[in-house]
Amino acid sequence: MDTPVDYEVLIIGAGIAGVGMACRLQQQKHKGLFGHKNPSKSKRNHPKPHKKKTTQRFAILEKRADLGGTWDLFTYPGIRSDSDALTFGYSFRPWLDHRMLAKGGDIKRYIADTAREFGITEHIRYQHEVQQLSWSSMTQQWTAMVKNHSNGDVFTLTAKFVVGATGYYDYEQGYRPYFDKEEAFQGRIVHPQHWQNLNYQDKKIVIIGSGATAMTLLPALVDETAEQCVRHVTILQRSPTYVASVSGDDYALDWLSGRFSPLSKEQAYRVLRARNVLVQQGTYRAAVFAPKAMKALLKHGVKTELKGSDVDVAHFVPDYNPWDERLCAVPDGDLFKVLHGKRADIVTDQVRHFTKTGILLESGQHLDADIIVTATGLKIQMLGGATVYIDGHAVDIGTRMTYKATMIEGVPNMVALFGYTNASWTLKIDLACQYVMRLLGYMHKHRYQVALPHATTDHAEAHIQADTVMGALSAGYVQRAKDRLPKQGDRYPWYVTNNYLSDRVMLKYRKIKDNWLHFSR
Repeated sequence: MDTPVDYEVLIIGAGIAGVGMACRLQQQKHKGLFGHKNPSKSKRNHPKPHKKKTTQRFAILEKRADLGGTWDLFTYPGIRSDSDALTFGYSFRPWLDHRMLAKGGDIKRYIADTAREFGITEHIRYQHEVQQLSWSSMTQQWTAMVKNHSNGDVFTLTAKFVVGATGYYDYEQGYRPYFDKEEAFQGRIVHPQHWQNLNYQDKKIVIIGSGATAMTLLPALVDETAEQCVRHVTILQRSPTYVASVSGDDYALDWLSGRFSPLSKEQAYRVLRARNVLVQQGTYRAAVFAPKAMKALLKHGVKTELKGSDVDVAHFVPDYNPWDERLCAVPDGDLFKVLHGKRADIVTDQVRHFTKTGILLESGQHLDADIIVTATGLKIQMLGGATVYIDGHAVDIGTRMTYKATMIEGVPNMVALFGYTNASWTLKIDLACQYVMRLLGYMHKHRYQVALPHATTDHAEAHIQADTVMGALSAGYVQRAKDRLPKQGDRYPWYVTNNYLSDRVMLKYRKIKDNWLHFSR
């Protein structure tokens, strides 16, 4: 069936995943993704006497007023990547910066520069929120109900294929638990997602949380060279987190592509990117197979960093094994360095209740505060909050399995992009985007209009498991949202390995057609 549509591919989200997907599409040179002729060429060679709906190759709908996703949303001091820049950048556009953990502003500029270089910006429609996605088996297309927040208009667009590049959390609000008697507090309570233009000069701040946000905020708030500097800041954590110091800079790129090297910077980038991938994967596998040894190694690193201070190493020794939750990386031990001073502190305790001037802890200690930062985590959300229907029936994504960690069981012509939880987010996004291009190319070659993952074949059946697409990660934000995230299955290709090397084989080299993925014309 050849029903006219607005777009061949509709991408939801203009963050690092959406822009990466669009760049891959922009690089694709064949005539059409679903066997259609290129509309612009057809129109030029065969003009029609009457107006006819023409299909554009792709569009990006972005709910916010600018691109960047996470890196446009978060503006708190010190915001940065928690994985190295060489693997955080796109494989097709080298990140040629020596800074290991890139700052948020630099990441956003990198995304924007990539979008401009590949001609993506003209395809982005800002302040356009996809509220509903409806698939019709009769017309073999998706209809997206879209709200234009700039003027309030609500309208529909149609597409053959949808790519969800919205990440996994709610941009409107973070996870914000209620604390007993918090209305008594006379200062300000701020979640990092809503930090905008906060005046913290010479203030006393308590950060509630133990994740990457808290570990990043603390050294940035006491930076005396910044525009603002606190009087004192305390991290209040309910339980410890593993924290490891990593080198802040990596000049190997300059050395490997230097004057006497036969390698160009781009070639050196590929070599060093591969090195970092192997280091990431090796470290993770070591933590899985030898958790006691990894735990001892991390504890030794913290002891070394805190030597000579009054800070107890117990604040950084959790009860769980390394990588049961994400490990926090800090550049050049900046977190530990500020804990040697008088402006910063870390406390492991429970909140009894808020007071007029701060927080009373279960131990009886009182933490004075002018500002309380609730770095308490994220609120999970799929597809930017859009509801999904197939032939009029609502689809509960949380009850479906994920196929190759890209497509959703029983949902045709749709991919939801997820990155790694144990390595750079972009590594997995890059592989997934390449898989989408291979899938679309296969459909074009064989003139298929629909690709639909099924959990049952003539010879086998995949069974849903408790773990989600985020893997076995026990982080609070994942556990709170287990009913909303797509699940894993008990066999290939329904389980998630979080292994770059095996994913690379699966997504880049294995045959597209298998017994689980059904195609139709």
